[in-house]
Amino acid sequence: MPDKVMLIGDHLHLGEPLEFRLNREGFFAKGVDGISRSFEEILESRPSIILTSYQLDDGTASDLLAWLKSSCLRIPVIVLLSGKSTNLAARAINDGAACAISEPVDIGQLMSEMHASLRNVRIPERDLANRLSRARYVRDPFLGESSCILKLESASNRISEANCSVLIQGETGTGKGVLANWLHKRGPRADQPFVDLNCAGLSRELLESEIFGHKKGAFTGAILNKIGLLEAANRGTLFLDEIGDMDLQVQAKILKVVEEKRFYRLGEVQERKVDVQIIAATHRDLKKEASGGRFRTDLYFRISTLCLHIPPLRERMEDIPLLTDVLLDQFSWDLKRNSVKITDSARSELQRYTWPGNIRELRNVLERATILSEDGVIRQTGVEFEATDCLKIATNAFAGNLTLAQMERHYILLALESEGGHVSRAAKRLGMPRSSLYAKIREHDLTIARAVQDFGAPALSEI
Repeated sequence: MPDKVMLIGDHLHLGEPLEFRLNREGFFAKGVDGISRSFEEILESRPSIILTSYQLDDGTASDLLAWLKSSCLRIPVIVLLSGKSTNLAARAINDGAACAISEPVDIGQLMSEMHASLRNVRIPERDLANRLSRARYVRDPFLGESSCILKLESASNRISEANCSVLIQGETGTGKGVLANWLHKRGPRADQPFVDLNCAGLSRELLESEIFGHKKGAFTGAILNKIGLLEAANRGTLFLDEIGDMDLQVQAKILKVVEEKRFYRLGEVQERKVDVQIIAATHRDLKKEASGGRFRTDLYFRISTLCLHIPPLRERMEDIPLLTDVLLDQFSWDLKRNSVKITDSARSELQRYTWPGNIRELRNVLERATILSEDGVIRQTGVEFEATDCLKIATNAFAGNLTLAQMERHYILLALESEGGHVSRAAKRLGMPRSSLYAKIREHDLTIARAVQDFGAPALSEI
């Protein structure tokens, strides 16, 4: 998309109006008369660069530069001087202008200064976005040959060029963030920032401040103006991980961003405009969350036009050998070791496990085994799974601490908890028909209230 150029004041003519000349050079130029009018227009259209005369009817370029600084807007400004004035040029540069150019203006010099100014402001923006983004390995979200992963790859390729909101659904640890990054890098905003935020566990106030930013004095502790992630991601992608955990009041503000590309910083009355693509992800069933009043229905429909579902690892067990080899090669490189080998018995152990933590758990298990292997070979004894409550229950049962009925009851509760109270998915994880699981729930007196009391689950869906 073309860079927006705002022209303020008496525009110099270079054989033709400057606005027309810039449009022919690949920019989108728009003229504004006066400083006061430009403030409103800057917040509305968010130009990439500003060209302004120094002396204006209602102020000077220095007034504009001071306002931009107080508003935390990093927009490069080039000041055009009607005559040669060393003092005015020095004043403009000192006040924060990218450069000052005197008549007669050479269009080649002007284009060169504009492109240099845009590069200089975007490098820090991308550095900020990279610091805000979680450190990730460059990963392929479609490693494997299972039918479900090939289906996901096909669907992702079809929507990767879409410049609209995308919803990614899948269990924790399946790689939703990896897929979001892949979509960004293959989309129309690939050369712009990718900024991500995990919404889980954040209070409403902190979440609002992180996403929208705040004005100095907006609340106790707000001692400086803060740019939010929306502005850090401007022209790029904002990835909201675990959006299902987002506070309902914040959801209303995100809906405004999705629909109108507008928002307010906390404590401000000036509306700001931003150009971002929203990619959201969740492990929850948002349709059911919406029907239960825990997620805004209007936001759900706005972000779920394009929806991708990542299958859990237990549904693509045939992909484990390839995933294992790729991860071990990566660990060998990271740890500066020779290629790590894995025995057939260890591979078999990996494929007998149900992987409740999905690819993230597989990664942790293999990384631990790689670090602890003394001769560069991972054997069956070196494969240690996460010490989950399920495994602890099984160990205690064999030690005589639990009866079979007690173990079954606890295991069912853990399965329901891991699936967010969704009975159909819990039955699938337990390898039993849904009707049989309902019977077990009644047999062990696992009422909805009891399950919520034990684990804090929102509800047992479909009961």
